[in-house]
Amino acid sequence: MATEIKAPVFPESVADGTIATWHKKVGEAVSRDEVICDIETDKVVLEVVAPADGSLVAIVKGEGETILSSEVIAQFEAGAVSGAAATEAVQSEEQVEQAAANTQAGAAPVVERTQTVQDQAPAVRKALNETGIAASDVAGTGRGGRITKEDVVNHQTKPAAANVTPLSVAVGERIEKRVPMTRLRKRVAERLLSATQQTAMLTTFNEVNMKPVMEMRKQYKDIFEKRHGARLGFMSFFVKAATEALKRYPAVNASIDGDDIVYHGYYDIGVAVSSDRGLVVPVLRDTDRMSYAEVENGIRDYAYKARDGKLGIEDMTGGTFTITNGGTFGSLLSTPILNQPQTGILGMHKIQERPMAVNGQVEILPMMYLALSYDHRMIDGKEAVGFLVTIKELLEEPAKLILDL
Repeated sequence: MATEIKAPVFPESVADGTIATWHKKVGEAVSRDEVICDIETDKVVLEVVAPADGSLVAIVKGEGETILSSEVIAQFEAGAVSGAAATEAVQSEEQVEQAAANTQAGAAPVVERTQTVQDQAPAVRKALNETGIAASDVAGTGRGGRITKEDVVNHQTKPAAANVTPLSVAVGERIEKRVPMTRLRKRVAERLLSATQQTAMLTTFNEVNMKPVMEMRKQYKDIFEKRHGARLGFMSFFVKAATEALKRYPAVNASIDGDDIVYHGYYDIGVAVSSDRGLVVPVLRDTDRMSYAEVENGIRDYAYKARDGKLGIEDMTGGTFTITNGGTFGSLLSTPILNQPQTGILGMHKIQERPMAVNGQVEILPMMYLALSYDHRMIDGKEAVGFLVTIKELLEEPAKLILDL
């Protein structure tokens, strides 16, 4: 008997979603907890898994269609596989067995037929069409030699052979490629545009001598990693310094709700992370209670989740302040845009050696420009500058930060 597969329950902040990819087609065998569909919202990509072993009987909502919370998207039958899928599975097993026998006999594996785009699952067809790669050029690692989405990605990124001649392009030819903007990227664009139009955004700058932090990190990084199982980076120093500065300047940790100012008695710092689908801002909760190791582990885990598309809505909900690090991409200076309804965002940048005047002498020091963008409706210039100077002082004398001075 067929059962309904429904979209997940979306939180109140998510109105609807879009079917991004169907990983299985009707009649294709699927295992329990295997991902069968990706749903893209304006914040995250949600995975829908099979409730049991069986197969899809019908797909109610196709790729690109908009769906609501808990809406039926497919019909599923447990323990049953359609005749076509069963035949295909048998053929695949026979291909594998034949290939194994040929290999043992010293012969090359036999491929029954050349795969085409039409033979593939919807997600694979979509990847092939977007990249322009022919199905026959991709080595399939799936069952019976079938191509998976990962096979297409790996084929696209693998180095070209030394003797491959680049494709010739006619002189003057101008190539364009049009692809739809993802829901997440559209939402990010809307939020950034809203921040520039609806806030009195202003940016103040300063610079920090990173030598003290770099020396401390160099001295203790091996011991730190051995003790805590976490790599000691610079971000934990910035998160802890920002937390202390937020305690001293509560307005920077506040938000505006209509005509009200909401002062937060906790410190949830979002760390901007770049992903293939766009910019995401997972949140570290209660950073005033976190150790340096907990901060580093938290950031590392979020980076892995963002890379694998595993960030949940709960990971990015809330946040009272944001830190973004353009320095990882080589940015020397920038003006970060507010992450509403927050009233402040700190921009880190590339560490670069520069000649600096120290006690009347010129020294070459590793310097970093800092940028604080803030909502002038809520934060006065004096508070913004004081906040940024506090971070500068705590980083240039990290002992104060650690000893809570």
